[in-house]
Amino acid sequence: MTKTKLFSAMVVAGACAFGAQAAFAYGAGDFYGRLGVAKSDSDTGYMDDNDKGAYLDLGYLVTDKFGVQLSSMSETKVHAEGGDFKQVPVNLTAQYYPLGGMDSRVQPYAGVGVNYTTFSDENGVGDVDDSWGAVGQLGVDLNVTDNFGFNAFAQYADVDADISGGRNIDVDPVTVGAGVMARF
Repeated sequence: MTKTKLFSAMVVAGACAFGAQAAFAYGAGDFYGRLGVAKSDSDTGYMDDNDKGAYLDLGYLVTDKFGVQLSSMSETKVHAEGGDFKQVPVNLTAQYYPLGGMDSRVQPYAGVGVNYTTFSDENGVGDVDDSWGAVGQLGVDLNVTDNFGFNAFAQYADVDADISGGRNIDVDPVTVGAGVMARF
């Protein structure tokens, strides 16, 4: 390895090590937002294989370790016998940050709460009633600065599509996503 490459590698490694020492404490009273791309899939086979969309989370930390979050994703298509329809999920969750209030660049979190899903654009299936159910989420924020970072998450939602005529489809999507995070 040439001296120039070695010196460049040492500079990059030193900058990374220095940046990792900055304090990334999550504190009571912080607002945050997350924006990114997510993919939903259902093991029942009702959702499109390539159903990706945008997601948006808005949250508030009540204490260093506990917060509330409101999140949603753009519409995704669900297939049913003889037709299809679209869904838009909205989740309200209580979040737990086990490393909150500590100097940590990596902030894992877990959330549980309620899911409300609206259905639209019914095509060949009849009317579909809105759904209420539970939602669970695991995620991690990787902080780059005090106010900016990256996010990744996985969540499961209990979504039942009640279709006119007495049919019921358990959509139950698993959603994974990644994007950016900002704290205020």
